[in-house]
Amino acid sequence: MKRARIAALAAFALLALVPAASAPVLDRARSGPCVDDPKVMRRVHMDLLLHGRDETVLRGVRDPRHDLAGCVDCHANKADGKVIGTASHFCQGCHAYAAVKLDCFECHSSHARDALRTARREPAESGK
Repeated sequence: MKRARIAALAAFALLALVPAASAPVLDRARSGPCVDDPKVMRRVHMDLLLHGRDETVLRGVRDPRHDLAGCVDCHANKADGKVIGTASHFCQGCHAYAAVKLDCFECHSSHARDALRTARREPAESGK
């Protein structure tokens, strides 16, 4: 019993020495302030997206303010136009830090729309 108590105290002491994980360093947004306070968005972005999904799919109503494509357009990496790919990409980095499964992009595009348009135009323009 005494050994178990000593082992537990030693484990607790070791954990106290381990620094807490620091917040991830994420790509900065492309444009001005977010559609809502960042503290609010960190807490409720999934609720906003789910509500938007229900409104769009069931009622045909689109709210451009909380549109996933708009979020991707603003938060995509400047170099590759994506929100997933590495720990610094906005969505992937934050979800990895929070240990939350990121499954939006199994169906939705993880590329910013302007990056997709540029990628589609380049082959046609280079062939001229």
